[in-house]
Amino acid sequence: MKKTIFLASFIGLFSIVSFGQTREPSKPLRPFVVKTKQEVADIEKTLHSIDAEIKTKEVVSKTEDLNDTSGMQLRVAVQYDAKKDRAQAEVHDASDDVFYVLEGSAELTLGGSLESPKEATPGEWKSDKIVGGQNFTIKKGDLIVIPRGTPHQRINSKGKNFSLLLIKVFAEPLKPKK
Repeated sequence: MKKTIFLASFIGLFSIVSFGQTREPSKPLRPFVVKTKQEVADIEKTLHSIDAEIKTKEVVSKTEDLNDTSGMQLRVAVQYDAKKDRAQAEVHDASDDVFYVLEGSAELTLGGSLESPKEATPGEWKSDKIVGGQNFTIKKGDLIVIPRGTPHQRINSKGKNFSLLLIKVFAEPLKPKK
């Protein structure tokens, strides 16, 4: 009987404590981002300004971030390549990539391994070539998910412009920009 009264008292006390919780849902770290189809097209058009610079061969690719990445594990950007027909193969140790093709077409090699990889920055590996990967032709409207650790290399169709929406998910939040 004493055990039953103790157990009932314990359950009652636990119920009162749980109703008195002060825990609340998290609050956003920054404002949300909504870009209309037209706004994304305008960003892409602005990035096309490198077409004039291409003659000097100084710039062949431009990227504009669509979100503030500091303290986040997410980067969303529009990337535009002007007639870039050669790119290094790469592997990211701590980030996944998602590509959504906005314009153009390219040959994408996925998987296999990097030939003679060099660590360009911590966790970012580069090589001139992938050995044993699978080749895909990607074009406007295609969606590609590239998990971290997957070798990938994109070579745009010769002499053509190419743009994509890049979504990068990092293993750890990025350090705030100073």
